Amino acid sequence: MITIEVAYALPQRQKIIELQVAEGTTAMEAVKASGIIKLFPEIEPDSAKMGIFGQALGTKGLKPPAEYQLQARDRVEIYRPLTADPKEVRRRRAEKAKQKRS
Repeated sequence: MITIEVAYALPQRQKIIELQVAEGTTAMEAVKASGIIKLFPEIEPDSAKMGIFGQALGTKGLKPPAEYQLQARDRVEIYRPLTADPKEVRRRRAEKAKQKRS
């Protein structure tokens, strides 16, 4: 058995659940086993983006959540969907700065 954490945060509250899982447990299995979905029913584990200490699973050579096997002391982070497109926010900020200079 290994010790891992599952974390989820909203602007007003967060929860980190520590649990023991068998070696070979995937990130997806750990999220489902943690019970965090009961605390935050809006989480859809099959489509939610997840990461390990800020590194998104399924990118940069990391396996997706259903395949990534956890290691001792890993923290599975469940990410909320973005509320604004970062590119659009940067574009608006640049336009505003340009208008100030004019």
